[in-house]
Amino acid sequence: MVLQIDRRSVLALGAAGVLLVLAGCGPDADGGGGSAAATTPPAEPAVVTLSVVDGATEVSPATLLQATVVGGSVTDVTVTDAAGATVAGTLAEAPAAAPSSAAPSSGAANSGAASSGASSTAADPAAAPAGTTSTWTPSAPLAYGTTYTVKAVAENADGMEADASGSFTTVAPASVSTPSIGPLDGTTVGVGMPIRVFFDQAVVNKADVERNLVVTSSTPTDGRWNWISDEEVHFRPSTYWPANTQVTLDANLYGVDMGNGIWGEKNRSVSFAVGEKHVSVADAATHTLTVSSGDQVVQTYPMSAGSNANPTRNGPHVVLEKFADITMDSSTFGLAVDAPGGYRTDVQYATRISNNGEFVHAAPWSVGQQGSSNVSHGCINLSTERAQWFYQFSQPGDVVEIVNSVGPTLSRADGDIYDWAIPWDQWVAGSALN
Repeated sequence: MVLQIDRRSVLALGAAGVLLVLAGCGPDADGGGGSAAATTPPAEPAVVTLSVVDGATEVSPATLLQATVVGGSVTDVTVTDAAGATVAGTLAEAPAAAPSSAAPSSGAANSGAASSGASSTAADPAAAPAGTTSTWTPSAPLAYGTTYTVKAVAENADGMEADASGSFTTVAPASVSTPSIGPLDGTTVGVGMPIRVFFDQAVVNKADVERNLVVTSSTPTDGRWNWISDEEVHFRPSTYWPANTQVTLDANLYGVDMGNGIWGEKNRSVSFAVGEKHVSVADAATHTLTVSSGDQVVQTYPMSAGSNANPTRNGPHVVLEKFADITMDSSTFGLAVDAPGGYRTDVQYATRISNNGEFVHAAPWSVGQQGSSNVSHGCINLSTERAQWFYQFSQPGDVVEIVNSVGPTLSRADGDIYDWAIPWDQWVAGSALN
């Protein structure tokens, strides 16, 4: 057999030989006779961990999906639903921290990580080395009662990939709840109007719910929440709201466990304006109503407050609603119209200041006593002209402070808003986050 050699191969080998000879006989690049420079070692593989344990159940759909990487960075996170459809979302990188949930969740949803691939780990993220954490945020909230698969891909300094993946199932609530909120979105209220959140069922996990009720205001305040009852929580500052302030409540309750199988149905945002400062002082001892706008007294009116038998409640009251005409009926608080002291009367320019039947209203029948004695059934009586002025001046949320009445202090028995009659230290004690 004849072995044929390509002439071009011979020439190439010859050239290589010349190069080798030159390299072997010549001096080092630095002029010395040392060995060639050492090669750079390969980068360590990236190590990826996930914030949700593979196979976790009862997971809040608001749980943050995070991937933490040591020795690299996350390049992609993919989430798919049970049907294999990709869930739209965005990826953001932040300094590593212990994975946590945007809303409380049950089970072990945030206690570990699932992984796959040679360079991944299934260790508890809390025990994992510090690294870079990336958070994946869905474009639309994840659903309740649904199984999802998540896969995170990372690269080390050499571009070598590593990944971690796992699946989890979100909780299937026994029921969902969306609270009512006041003030209503887009309204303007007075400086005494608290934020009120009403739930249709008792809240067991009050701290978890309260933590997700976020209040912001254009003028910062020291406001705190107070649980008026298991179904109702209010927010107010230590003193009245600053005038001309914009306030927003973000009720981030989707995915929040309220207790007893009840979970938040959706997130809500309500924004309202606090208008001019209107504070009036009704002094039952001097029979005088002093009305201020801002820090200026604008009216001082003679009045008649509740009699000794039917005293007006002491303390800051809040304007709730107004009626140009209203029929007042004693049977609404348990006294028959035809009983001694009972009544049924058409009244003009009635400004409600509590839910126990207290109004500032026109009372032409008591003008002779206004300024000298207290003869009403608990309301603040004014002349018709003065009651009309006060009616037109007032807005929901304005404050009427009752002082020097022989009656008790405004309380829960008198309706929804008695917030300002509660001392600040007691108010703060009513927060579930203490």
